[in-house]
Amino acid sequence: MIKDTIVDGFNNAPHRSLYHALGLTEEETSRPLIGIVSSYNEIVPGHMNLDKITQAVKMGVAMAGGTPIVFPAIAVCDGIAMGHKGMKYSLVTRDLIADSTEAMVLAHGFDGLVMVPNCDKNVPGLLMAAARLNIPTIFVSGGPMLAGRVGGKKTSLSSMFEAVGSYAAGKIDSKKLLEFEEKACPTCGSCSGMYTANSMNCLTEVLGMGLRGNGTVPAVYSSRIELAKHAGMQIMELVKKDIKPLDIMTEKSFRNALTADMALGCSTNSMLHLPAIANECGVDFNLDLANEISERTPNLCHLAPAGNTYMEDLNEAGGVYAVLKELEKLGLLETDVLTCSGKTLKENLEGVENLDEAVIRTKETAFSQTGGIAVLRGNLAKDGCVVKRSAVAPEMLVHEGPARVFNSEEEVIKVIYEGGIKAGDVVVIRYEGPSGGPGMREMLSPTSAIAGAGLDKEVALITDGRFSGATRGASIGHVSPEAAKGGLIAYVKDGDIISINIPEYKIELKVSDEEIEKRKKEMPILKKEGISGYLKRYSESVSSADKGAIINKK
Repeated sequence: MIKDTIVDGFNNAPHRSLYHALGLTEEETSRPLIGIVSSYNEIVPGHMNLDKITQAVKMGVAMAGGTPIVFPAIAVCDGIAMGHKGMKYSLVTRDLIADSTEAMVLAHGFDGLVMVPNCDKNVPGLLMAAARLNIPTIFVSGGPMLAGRVGGKKTSLSSMFEAVGSYAAGKIDSKKLLEFEEKACPTCGSCSGMYTANSMNCLTEVLGMGLRGNGTVPAVYSSRIELAKHAGMQIMELVKKDIKPLDIMTEKSFRNALTADMALGCSTNSMLHLPAIANECGVDFNLDLANEISERTPNLCHLAPAGNTYMEDLNEAGGVYAVLKELEKLGLLETDVLTCSGKTLKENLEGVENLDEAVIRTKETAFSQTGGIAVLRGNLAKDGCVVKRSAVAPEMLVHEGPARVFNSEEEVIKVIYEGGIKAGDVVVIRYEGPSGGPGMREMLSPTSAIAGAGLDKEVALITDGRFSGATRGASIGHVSPEAAKGGLIAYVKDGDIISINIPEYKIELKVSDEEIEKRKKEMPILKKEGISGYLKRYSESVSSADKGAIINKK
């Protein structure tokens, strides 16, 4: 065991004395030391229950003969950080989480790890760390929030943001806005739709790093505590059999994750996180693979914000594994891959049933015969951009209109609230990319304001930043190259015609090459002032979005 190099022998007496200082007995230090990486805190609703999850994991580890030791990971609540400077500090934490976990684990010599994350950057950050460390590891999240109820209908955080847009447009009054405020987010847990946190927790199951139910069992269910205990017990089996993350997260596993992503209709942020995790695993991940898999994968689920079902409904229908069962029937999965259960995916799928075909449709009744995400290319996005096509209204799948150009989120949201965006417009928000933002802010406020004003079926949004998983409509993000790196998006002007064709994976700025070259000489690249500290270092070392916004290690 790894910890033997720290515990055994006369030369390690100083280390043992410090274990005594922790109150650890000789019996405890003779067992495998299991690090439990808990992102519990009192500011993120998805993490406020992780103290209970962590205690359950500790009990599971101890029951199976290990010694559990807890240390923390940070987490940012994207909802609270949304719409202000704080959102610059969301995506950037993914690498802080991976780096700090690496430091803690290697400094203290753990034999195995149980990761206890829940929200947006926390999950991929810890998956990156798991791949980098490559010691036996299992994940158990805090689980999703239950849906809210407003006017007798289920609702969620995306509805709350859209209610703000409706209020600004005069469509609802302050009393109704307050009702949304008080009822949209009724419990702890990751927000109740197929947003980024839930997308990544579901994909953790598909990658094989979390037990069945990791992505869908609600945070407030007692079965979530049981799942955590089982994860604690299972890490001891993984240590015993020396099953490591790189044995599980293989090229086949990532193809499965992309396939499930398409069927589930996951957040576009998965197209940032899967490449970043794959990079740590040494697996090549090309964005064009998304379109290849999308072409043969039906979209089986329309969870909020795409539809009116929620994570609790997916759980009752059989969860992620019921979706995988439908995909297995179609021959779309590589089922010989190993999982953290110690069994193959094929073995795990035995006896699994789809319990509600209204929530998880079959190929015959699918919402579409192509997947939930599309990667578009063209002169405006030479290296690609991403849209959650399952949340786009049919009439917006093909659109052409005049550009309305803004150099920040703050600029556009003011104009939207003032009623300055009209039907047919293509809103362009630039200098919000990984380097130029810096930090590639999620922009749920503009998309929700557009939807709240009833324009989501008439207006498209394009950005080199990113959109929240709670976004719906023709919201196209991750435009690469970004404006700050000289991408064509930096040279778009008001009134330019932009053509979007999602079924054909195309996006074009209809301006002549001669005019573009002229603009490149006349329009300087903007440089944001006052960037310092970690954001400055991040801005100088981060890759483009098409590469997963990873930190350049050279």
